[in-house]
Parts: sequence; C-alpha cells; structure tokens
Amino acid sequence: MTRNLFRALFFFLSSTLRFSLTLRHFFRLRDFDFPLTREMAGKSSGKKGGRRGRACVVVLGDIGRSPRMQYHAVSLANQASLEVDIVAYGGSEPHTALLANPSIHIHLMQQWLSSSQSLPKILRPIMLLLKPLVQFLMLLWFLCVKIPSPDIFLVQNPPSVPTLVAVKWASWLRNSSFIIDWHNFGYTLLALSLGRNSHFVSLYKWFEQHYGKMADASLCVTKAMQHELAQNWGINATVLYDQPPDIFHPASLEERHELFCRLNEDIFQPLGVRDCVSNGTSLIASHRQNESLFTTEVGSNIYLNPNRPALVVSSTSWTPDEDFGILLEAAVMYDRRVAAILGEDDSLDEEVIWKGISDGKQCLYPRLLFIITGKGPEKEKYESKIKRLKLKRVTFRTMWLSADDYPLLLGSADLGVCLHTSSSGLDLPMKVVDMFGCGLPVCAVSYSCIKELVRVDKNGLLFSSSSELADELLLLFKGFPDDCDALKVLKYGALETGSSARWATEWEEHAKPLITEVISRF
Repeated sequence: MTRNLFRALFFFLSSTLRFSLTLRHFFRLRDFDFPLTREMAGKSSGKKGGRRGRACVVVLGDIGRSPRMQYHAVSLANQASLEVDIVAYGGSEPHTALLANPSIHIHLMQQWLSSSQSLPKILRPIMLLLKPLVQFLMLLWFLCVKIPSPDIFLVQNPPSVPTLVAVKWASWLRNSSFIIDWHNFGYTLLALSLGRNSHFVSLYKWFEQHYGKMADASLCVTKAMQHELAQNWGINATVLYDQPPDIFHPASLEERHELFCRLNEDIFQPLGVRDCVSNGTSLIASHRQNESLFTTEVGSNIYLNPNRPALVVSSTSWTPDEDFGILLEAAVMYDRRVAAILGEDDSLDEEVIWKGISDGKQCLYPRLLFIITGKGPEKEKYESKIKRLKLKRVTFRTMWLSADDYPLLLGSADLGVCLHTSSSGLDLPMKVVDMFGCGLPVCAVSYSCIKELVRVDKNGLLFSSSSELADELLLLFKGFPDDCDALKVLKYGALETGSSARWATEWEEHAKPLITEVISRF
C-alpha cells in the first residue's frame, strides 16, 4: 500500500509540473490574463515599469495564529506602501492592526477536513492524497482568479505541500515574483508523526527542496537555518529575526488590573475540584469589581496584592514538539521541595495551607499560577493529567486569549516558560521574542540554536529536564515578590533585549531591500 501511494504521489507531482509548463505556454500564446488582473493593470498603468503596487501573503493555515505573516502584511502595507492581499484559512481573530488597515484585504479559504480518523482505514490513504490536491486547486483558484495580480507572492513555509507548487504556478501565470519565508522545514514536522525513515518524509523533503530552489528569494528565521539552506539545499536566504511589534510591552498597573478583572472568572475556575487559587475566601474576591487575585483598587489607586501568586505564562500549540510533561513534573517537584524546605509534614492538610494564604500569610516561596495559552490537538490530554495532580502551592489554567489580551498577559506576568524544541533544531520560538518585548524573562528548553535568542543569566535560563526547571523556579521565586533578586536581574535583561530591536526596524533593514530588489527584476 505504501509503495503504491508513493508512486501515485510521484505521478501527481510530475504531472502537475508538466501541466504547469503547458498552461504557462497557453497563456503566453494568447496574451491572456485574468479579468481581475486586467482591471488592476488599468488602475496601476501609471506605475513605473508596469508595477502593480500590490503584494500577496499566502498562509496555508489560520491567519490569526500566524503572527509573523501578519506582521509581514502590516509592514508591506505601511513600510513598502503596497496594497496587500492575504490568502489563508480563518479561525482565530487576527491582530487589530491588520483588521483596521485599509490597505490589507483578507481572503479566507474553506478549511479542509481537520481529521480523517473517523473514516474507515481503507479510505485514509486516499484522503491523504486527496487533501493536498483539493488544497492545491483551492489555492490556485484564489491566487490566480480571486485576487488582483500582485508584484510579489510571499509564502510561509511550512507547510510545503501543496503550498509551494501552487504559489510557483501562480507566479508563473501572473508574471509575479515569489519569496519563501522559511519558518522551519516541513519534512521535519512530518517526521514527528511518520518517522525519519518514511518514504513520504523523503518525498516531502525532495519536494520542499526542489520547489524551494525555484523561489526568487528567501527569508529565514536564524543564522543556523541560513547556513543549512546554503550548504545543503543550495538556497541563499536572508536572516530576518523575529522581533516584537509595538503591541508587546510591559503592562501598566492599570492595564494589569483591568485584564485580571476581565479574567477573574477564568482564573477562579479550577481544572479540578479546588486548588490554592480557587479555594476559600479567594473565591469571594472574584466577584468584587475592584479586586482581582493580583490587584486591588482603593479609591483612585491600584495596588499589587502582597500575597499574590507568582504568575508564570507559557504559550503553546499543544503539538508533539512541545513536551508539557516536563512542566507538569517540574510543578510537582517545586510543590514537594517547597514543602520540604518549610519543614511541612506530608500529612498536613492543604486546607490549612490555603486558609493561611487566604488570611494573608506570606512564605519564603509563593504559590505558582501557570496560565497556558493556545489551541491544539494535545490540549485535552494534558488537561486530563493536570486534573489528576494533587498540588498544594501550584495550579494551572488553560486559556485562549484574544490578539489584544495576549500581549497584556505577557506584560503582566512574572516569568515565561518555553517548551519548544524545534523539529529541525534550526528555528526559534516566536513566543520568547514576544515575551522579551514585554520585558518578561524566560526559562526555555535548551537545543542547538536557542542561544541565538536566550542569553543565559542575562534575559533567561535554559533547562534540559524537569528537575532543572524546578531548580530554576526555586531560584527565581525565592523571596517573591520583593526579595527575588535573581528574577529582577533577568527581568532587566529581558527589558533591554525587548527594547533593543522591534519588528518594523528589523523588517526595514533586512526584508524591505530584498523585496524591493526582487520586485524590480520583473
């Protein structure tokens, strides 16, 4: 069965390439263009060199969950003065800056079946081939018919199949340039589920490499990826580091209070029966308009509560390349180690501890509230594990926040945790970039190129095991909130990192010259 599918997929790919050349020749012979292309050409006929003054950003995914491509769209509109069409799937609300920009036009495609697990086993391989074919045809329809002809297509990779071939076709047919923004390698993500030795992974890699070389230019996210593309793929890429836009900044006390009051209901709703946040008199506070778990408003003044928990934030897409088991194990270790340090007997009822907290008692080590944001396939699996944990000083909440509230949460937190390990080992987690933009120090899983972003003992710490993460939590939160000197040092470094560069500056210096040069060739 696998061999037959491999042959069928190879036949499909070779056929599409031959057909694309035939179709391109057909249009050239008849000097044919699509109606919308002719209409745009008439509007932009005054442009020097026949330029249309337009760009198309392509994402075969939820545009609301593709922040880097949203930032590209805003920069193309504001910094390159182009009209921008976005072709993507819907699902999550994009950033307000994107929706409010009159030069940005979003075109949403119909989402394909998210899962074939409900189908009979005999049909699943067929659906595996049918899905990219349908996506390819839909992409081609949008890129060649639904939108006006652009000067340039900017496409996110991964996914590579069928995105790269569809965008390459569209660039041929509409005489446009084609740039790939390499976020990672698609074949390495496929290998997580199929294994590195799978025939499909090998074919996917060939496809990704073959069509990657056809791009007129490439951007990538790290120097390590730039080196890999140059040495082993024959692709010259320009490094465009992720940088936070201006919406990511440290939250003011007023912004924190308003956010926590809005989130009161979610914060005081435990995943289990009760915990160190939802128990006792704390629950009564959730109904007060002028009080949250972290802040209290008295008259015209807002104060941070002295016995508030430390707020730790982690953002995830709940996928296999982020092992949240590490975080859960570290939470259990922190809970037990604090109890041992304070000399508490294992038989001590948690109700006694929680009553002391409600009465305002402060300890050498604080409660920890982990807020985990994001959507993804493994969310329910880990929520089920969280419910079974018996913790006295640690609790978890899972949330999905709006594009406006997420930066405020980062700007209000005390520490960020990143469990991203990278399927290729060559990309960097954008969530950490956003955290630094908010002045939030980070504890991150250590892997090959993470030090391009996280500087140990300067803006964050690295760990390789749950025990190391537990040690770092104890180190950083000892004496919280006023006497945690190690945390204050990292916070200062994170603020310095976040303020040293912003997305608009990075894009102006590295992406804009490349895009302008590529457009000028056509």
